[in-house]
Amino acid sequence: MISAEPDEPSGRRSPPTARVVQVIDHLVARPDQRFGLSGLARALGISKPTCLGIVSELVAAGYLTRDPREKTYGLGPALIAAGRAAQRGFAIGAIARAHLEGLAIEYGAVCTASTVVGDQVTILENVTPPGVTLGRTAARAGQSYPFAPPVGLMYVLWGSDDDLEAWLRRDPALPVVLDRDLLARVVEDCRRVGYLVERLTPVGRKLFSLMAGVAGRDLPAELKELIGEVVSSLGERVYLDSETESDVDYPVSLVAAPCYDGDGHQALVLTLDVGGSISGAEIARRGAALVAAADAVTAEIGGRHPRR
Repeated sequence: MISAEPDEPSGRRSPPTARVVQVIDHLVARPDQRFGLSGLARALGISKPTCLGIVSELVAAGYLTRDPREKTYGLGPALIAAGRAAQRGFAIGAIARAHLEGLAIEYGAVCTASTVVGDQVTILENVTPPGVTLGRTAARAGQSYPFAPPVGLMYVLWGSDDDLEAWLRRDPALPVVLDRDLLARVVEDCRRVGYLVERLTPVGRKLFSLMAGVAGRDLPAELKELIGEVVSSLGERVYLDSETESDVDYPVSLVAAPCYDGDGHQALVLTLDVGGSISGAEIARRGAALVAAADAVTAEIGGRHPRR
């Protein structure tokens, strides 16, 4: 998948956000209890007006509920749904790992399983073949990236057109050019063959090393512009199967394929790292092997391919 530096704290903290996390953590640790505003503020050591602002927003978003008669707060359905989605994602990751291990050994390649949790792309599993050491820019389980253009195309590529459009409407993590004609060709091609092939470029992996664990808005504007020039247009780093030749070598970064849940939505993306030049025939062989692994995961979790 995308490459990244080892986990490292960014050094940038947000006290207001930390207080929101405090409130949620306090209630998650006591799921059977409800708390009044005064008691909650006192327990967390924050002012009552600040606490009121936080819980009011969380209630409005559905993450907390408020009993109008008792004037107490407890966990809300949105938070429970988010927790279940995350739990399901991590459980599926373990299933994917079993299918990725064979691929990692066969091709001597690092393989990953990743998914979207909330507003982040998260790596759930990282399978390294024997004798291979992860480099400084390798993706590691637990790392996350902003799920916003230009990051995340492969997580909506095989879903519905509505999912793709919703992703395109997100505030971009970095400046990006939208070439609708190119994107349409990429979508059609990747849906037909069932996998995506990402070009290997000198700066491609460095880009995602920089993006690991941060939100696009945390980057200085000047740096956004510079990286935006590198990123160029959406889909430009994808090889089209219809334009590759079996006896020609192509520099490939990775191959990716989707797994689906019971509703036919993308549940995971599996990737097989290449990091070098291989022939068009070898691209097709590895793509087919990855799709077979993804289909096996889909079957094991009771998923199905989408009906278009």
